[in-house]
Amino acid sequence: MYTTIAVATGGALGSVARYGVTRWLASLIGQNLWGTFLVNVTGAFALGLLVGLTEERVSLDPVLRTGIAVGVLGGYTTFSTLMYESMREIEGRALWQSGLNLGGSVAIGLAAVALGLAAGRSAA
Repeated sequence: MYTTIAVATGGALGSVARYGVTRWLASLIGQNLWGTFLVNVTGAFALGLLVGLTEERVSLDPVLRTGIAVGVLGGYTTFSTLMYESMREIEGRALWQSGLNLGGSVAIGLAAVALGLAAGRSAA
């Protein structure tokens, strides 16, 4: 029951954070597409960091870890939104933007997870 509450609360927080980041970036550059890109990359890094830190180095209550990983970061990252926005770009014939967004999210997201894991695993 506590885990479910932690995930639900974390999901609400993560969703609000995602909304805030995408709106902030849209106000700067006028497109939500890049806000989603930023959220996916920072979410990938944060998840890698959390896992890297809590594998062996930092003891974290399992309920809290699940609340952060599944709730906060699950609410924050936006794969479904990535797919939807990319499809809208394809439908609008902006193929290069869609390809850059999809390819960049995967490549840089993987790199961000690797960096987060390395940072978490090497922290004192």
